[in-house]
Amino acid sequence: MEFASLTTVVTLINIVLALGFLFIERREAGYTWAWLMVLFFIPILGFVLYIFFGRNLKKKNFYKLFIEEQEYVQAEADKQLAAFAEGVDDRSQLMQNYAQLINMNIRSSHGLLSSDNEIVIYSDGHQKFAALFEDIRSARAEINIQYYIIQPDQLGTKLRDELILKAREGVKVRLLYDEVGSKRISRHFFRELRAAGGEVEVFFPSLLKPLNFRINNRNHRKLCIIDGSIAYIGGFNVGDEYLGQVPKFGYWRDTHLRITGNAVSHIQGRFILDWHQAGSHERGDYGEFVFNMEQHTGTSPVQIITSGPNSATEHLKNMYIKLILSAKESVYIQTPYFIPDTSFMDACKIALLSGVDLQIMIPSKPDHPFVYWATWAYAGDLLNYGAKILLYENGFLHAKTIVADGEVASVGTMNIDSRSFRLNFEVNAIVYDRAIAEQLQDIFLNDVRLCSELTAKRYAQRSLMIKLKEGISRLLSPIL
Repeated sequence: MEFASLTTVVTLINIVLALGFLFIERREAGYTWAWLMVLFFIPILGFVLYIFFGRNLKKKNFYKLFIEEQEYVQAEADKQLAAFAEGVDDRSQLMQNYAQLINMNIRSSHGLLSSDNEIVIYSDGHQKFAALFEDIRSARAEINIQYYIIQPDQLGTKLRDELILKAREGVKVRLLYDEVGSKRISRHFFRELRAAGGEVEVFFPSLLKPLNFRINNRNHRKLCIIDGSIAYIGGFNVGDEYLGQVPKFGYWRDTHLRITGNAVSHIQGRFILDWHQAGSHERGDYGEFVFNMEQHTGTSPVQIITSGPNSATEHLKNMYIKLILSAKESVYIQTPYFIPDTSFMDACKIALLSGVDLQIMIPSKPDHPFVYWATWAYAGDLLNYGAKILLYENGFLHAKTIVADGEVASVGTMNIDSRSFRLNFEVNAIVYDRAIAEQLQDIFLNDVRLCSELTAKRYAQRSLMIKLKEGISRLLSPIL
């Protein structure tokens, strides 16, 4: 009798919790159904999992900006919208073609446009970190650096030691890392950097190491800004695996950008927001959050688009969708995970049905098994619409890039999955420059030589066990 009563109480609690989630949270349908299944079929424990992994993040003024700061940022966006509307006819044909996308990015995420940038593309970790360390050694005033993952290995130690040297020279060094992503880092790892005058903060730290109520909302951004004039943005984290030195992954294929020009100011502003959120620091003038409009010699127009669980709109996902639907000839995507929601899948299908050549490159080896099989399931769905699915065989593919019609491209930290769409803090650069887009397209086409193709025939012949893995992973994919 007591057992029956306990079962009844537990069932009622779960029903109340599930109904509250359904009618109060108002999430995307797939996400809602996945959590309802967890709440109904794993009583009590399901609720504990929801507390850690399913709760919404506070959206209103998450970064605690003063009214003056909010008004200043909005005024800059309004000023650029007005200027862009008045001057669009004087811009290149390419810029006119993507005017709607540019305006959407300004309106949704205050992704201001700058047109005077120079960009270098890195698709190899040795090249990227060699350039980064050279720029760090040349720093004279300030280094701001932010990574989701910093490993306490050979590369992570080298980065730390380079920063210690600059801090001892009097350069202002600020380093921000994510606790969950950098879970192997202990607090004493940066003790010498702090002693040298460097500052270190942790994003969403735990009260107790295994207990983190914000474990599901991570800062996935990878940024470095040097002297306010050079910025790095892209997919590489800091660790020996990103140099291809971990046998499990082999060669690590990723993409990163080195930017000079006024886009650096917007990247700097993004870092400053995350830095103040992570710690209690003296706030500077609110002009530091936006562009310091100086004249540079570059010619590449760039917008820096950010998104996160504090956003009411999924800015980066919407940017990808708009770019896909704007394409007339081709869309080339590289992503380590392909677990889109319904809106993203529909955009891909519409593009394919319109005759657009859509090619998606994913890894041939898993780093997270559930995510890998969910990726196969969604990629397989697009085969019937004519998508070309490519499996990268030369190590692990971690690049997050999209190129449309060989004239507009985006590189950043966003994966194509619900975690990047709505749970993590992400950042991408979108570049309206045919020369840069063609470089990224050429890199993609060179990578094709290192891929096998997931054809409809090959997909149809997968084993029953693989189909079962796909089904389970797809069911849980909205909350993976």
